[in-house]
Amino acid sequence: MQPRYTNANIEPALDDLRQNKIIPRIWAHDHTVWKPEPDEITNRLGWLRVHQHMRQEIPRLEAFTADLCAAGYTHALLLGMGGSSLAPEVFSRTFKSSSGLQLSVLDSTDPGAVLAATAAHNPAHTLYIVATKSGGTAETLSFFKYYYNQVAEALGAPQAGAHFAAITDPGSKLVEIAAQHHFRATFLNDPNIGGRYSALSFFGLLPAALVGVDLRRLLDRAEAMAQACGPETPLAENPAAVLGALLGQLALAGRDKVTFVASPAIHDFPNWVEQLIAESTGKEGRGILPVVAEPLGAPTVYGGDRVFVHLRLEEDETHAAALATLEAAGHPVITLQLADRYDLGGQFFLWELATAVAGYRLKINPFDQPNVESAKILAREMVKAYMKSGALPQGEALPPSRDALDSFVANALTPGGYIAFQAYLHPTPEAESLLQHIRQARRDAFKAATTLGFGPRFLHSTGQLHKGDAGKGVFIQFVSNPAQDVPIPDRAGASASRMSFNTLKKAQALGDAQALRQSGRAVLTFDLGDDPLEGLRMLLP
Repeated sequence: MQPRYTNANIEPALDDLRQNKIIPRIWAHDHTVWKPEPDEITNRLGWLRVHQHMRQEIPRLEAFTADLCAAGYTHALLLGMGGSSLAPEVFSRTFKSSSGLQLSVLDSTDPGAVLAATAAHNPAHTLYIVATKSGGTAETLSFFKYYYNQVAEALGAPQAGAHFAAITDPGSKLVEIAAQHHFRATFLNDPNIGGRYSALSFFGLLPAALVGVDLRRLLDRAEAMAQACGPETPLAENPAAVLGALLGQLALAGRDKVTFVASPAIHDFPNWVEQLIAESTGKEGRGILPVVAEPLGAPTVYGGDRVFVHLRLEEDETHAAALATLEAAGHPVITLQLADRYDLGGQFFLWELATAVAGYRLKINPFDQPNVESAKILAREMVKAYMKSGALPQGEALPPSRDALDSFVANALTPGGYIAFQAYLHPTPEAESLLQHIRQARRDAFKAATTLGFGPRFLHSTGQLHKGDAGKGVFIQFVSNPAQDVPIPDRAGASASRMSFNTLKKAQALGDAQALRQSGRAVLTFDLGDDPLEGLRMLLP
């Protein structure tokens, strides 16, 4: 349970936490740990005890799942972004059970992704979960309108609502939508929990119940971790205090690239941690960059800005030799030992509290996201321009060129910088494989950390850090033309449409590129045309 670490000295950080009583003050909901004003802090600490409150909801969640199975439902499709989709994805990919539903997540506005999800789900046997804290997330509501029409056409409008469930905050726009369209159920979450801290709330536990996760067992692990991280535990024995001190201290010393390595059975958990860390710490010119799914290399391909975190299941030796080599070369290595996959219940809590501690050390508020809105505002402006003229503004894009890519990175990258690959493409295994090869080649060539995200999903994950950190990232966008576009209904239950999913995706790409440039970031966009896979192959080394 306790993090093990090498090549790091955290005693100064622990002394700071001890002298300023940081852990007891966090548990007491003291906003002055982070900022003198309570805005977006005191109403964002419900995650500290949500595992206790959710125990009483287990019978409801289990009964809801049983009712669906008895009614012939076999699949669930979660429609969400960021904090509403990442924990459900972890549960769906980590826990497989014959007793539950097959759960998939749609968090891409690429028309190919929408069509693939449509083809994989028979409306007669599918529950569509509309998940958004605010109730107004543009992508999520676009998904809802599209799938509501699909279900109504297949089964008839009177039957459509029974195939939908909502997860949202009390009083949100989605509450009204769910009532208007007679959703099967609406789950109202604790409004004092931000999206990225919501894994152990309805946003995570409803999907977990549907796939057959033993919720009591999961929450037992969360409770055990919360007790171990409590205010009475000596700091040196407090897992969250130690992990948070490590993250903060190493970042302040220049090792601000946290590279995750996980046992294969829990391979998807770092995707959730990525959003938690990036959106919580990347602001006010500071930040910790989470590096996920970057293949391990030899010590020679890494600079002095790396920290390696090993999420290791018992007796798994997959990455042990490679990490031992990096440790021997002087890189800090943090090891978190898990008994089995249910220990992820404890890991959710551990990383939430550790991130809050690291935020204290970095002197930022880990619960707001001031730069996320910038890209959304610019994307909305692009959409308004499209509605007025029928065309999106022209962006700055080049045809794929290996020389152009390498020249751009060589000229833009600064010491301690990182390379972010942003793919506004259909997230297929083939596209991801090519992007991983492109990514690894540049990591090796430039000795710089790399990240990879599919858009617009990453806007709700790492987008805050991209604009709010110290500005050392260089950004490579990929856009393409879909083989088939998909209209977004103007409203559920009607066929009229003024915009398509491809238009929304392109508006988001244009808006994000503009927001990055306005923040002083270097951006290069490649237009891969009608054959994105061939375009990506042109960028291979």
